[in-house]
Amino acid sequence: MKKKLIAFVLSFFWAISAFGDNPASPIAGLDDSLNPDDKIVSYETTADKARLFRKEFLAFDREENFDTNLGSARLIIDPSKTYQKVDGFGAAITGSTAFNLFKMAPEKREALLTETFSVEKGLGYSYVRVSIGCSDFSLSEFTCCDKPGIENFALAAEDLEFVIPALKEILAINPDLKIVASPWTCPRWMKVKDLESLEPFESWTSGRLNPKYYEDYALYFAKYLRAMGERGVKIDAITMQNEPLNRGNSASLFMTWQEQREFVKVLGPKLRDEGIDVEIWAFDHNFNYDSNKPECRDQWGYPLHIYEDEEAARYLTGAAYHAYGGSVEEMRRVRDARPDKALYFTEQSIGDWGYSFGGDLMWFTREVGIGVMNCDCRAIIVWNFMLDDKRGPNRPGGCQSCFGAVNISTPDYETVVRYSHFYEIGHFSKVVRTGAVRVDLALENAAPGIRACAFRNPDGLFGLVAQNDSDEARTVEVVCDGKTFRVELRPKSVRSLRWK
Repeated sequence: MKKKLIAFVLSFFWAISAFGDNPASPIAGLDDSLNPDDKIVSYETTADKARLFRKEFLAFDREENFDTNLGSARLIIDPSKTYQKVDGFGAAITGSTAFNLFKMAPEKREALLTETFSVEKGLGYSYVRVSIGCSDFSLSEFTCCDKPGIENFALAAEDLEFVIPALKEILAINPDLKIVASPWTCPRWMKVKDLESLEPFESWTSGRLNPKYYEDYALYFAKYLRAMGERGVKIDAITMQNEPLNRGNSASLFMTWQEQREFVKVLGPKLRDEGIDVEIWAFDHNFNYDSNKPECRDQWGYPLHIYEDEEAARYLTGAAYHAYGGSVEEMRRVRDARPDKALYFTEQSIGDWGYSFGGDLMWFTREVGIGVMNCDCRAIIVWNFMLDDKRGPNRPGGCQSCFGAVNISTPDYETVVRYSHFYEIGHFSKVVRTGAVRVDLALENAAPGIRACAFRNPDGLFGLVAQNDSDEARTVEVVCDGKTFRVELRPKSVRSLRWK
């Protein structure tokens, strides 16, 4: 009894002290079946956490409920002018995430996953990222072929015991979930120290892929995709290497654009010949291409160089980015240079490096959420979905101070703390469904700090995500398809709206 009391006290203290993020109560009012057809459904989160995905209903053309002295702006939506198709929004299901999920009581895990992934009853997260082999958030270092020889390929215990079961539970809740998979390293027996000496490099960290193993490594991807599919987990997309310009992660592989260009010319045909239908995304790293590193100075514009080779470009759907360096303006530049190639955002973490709920809510929504979507990005995925209160499990040499979108207390594996990423992704996934298209939005009389993006969903409903990054409340008038309504944007807040 005494041990249980101590565990309860510790978990309660941790829940209320984790940077003040909200306690374990789930979000209320997410069930879409309860939404009236003649109302605008609104979800609001404020930087001061006074409102955390607060739901309310607004009416068309009811101006008397709004204080016009707060200032006004017009958001004019033109559904006839369309941009990119949306694939989805979500978070990474790493080995650590899956391990933590299965420490929870089954009914608690089901409730959290329903709140997160259910389209009708939850936030409707629709895209997840997994690692091919280990990542810096795994229980150990491994690949799917640690014994030399591609004939020794086999899914690892971590995938079989935790990751695949977690994905199958999520797929049972959201069968339309999309999944992108990325390797942190190739098998060590495929590595060399450099491409000049070709000296073997049996290390988890750094090294280069030996060109003589391009065929084997391409088959490695094919075997992984087939093995996952045979277990009921279809992988929709892959990247060839997580953070290819980062040598320093706990598991990593340095891979220049020149190497990806040559490797995809082997990988693409191999997957085609194996009858595997999967998108291939280039790059998967920072907006600034780590150009501050001497060895990366010729890597600026990484995917654009690959696209110049027609043979390589034919196998690439597009390129993926992270935001640990540089700005979203690079995504806009790449879009303008190659509008035929898609763009994706695959990773951003929060952690113990000056984090605050409100600060991240404003930065992420501005730079990543609305920022990348207005650059024709098709998906946004954050890193990780769930970690524990010790920032793990994690690997030495990887991130030791990251938070998940949610964190769970280790004394009881029951108390869940929802961080800013949880709500930020929810503000998009709840009102923008897979298959939606972004539509034109013009801001008139917009005061500083007002940003927005708008979408038309496959069911015909409109979705709008709007941000007020200023210290003053604003009233905005939304004009769309002959209908008008007004909405208040509180200081430092995000609102998501959906209507017919």
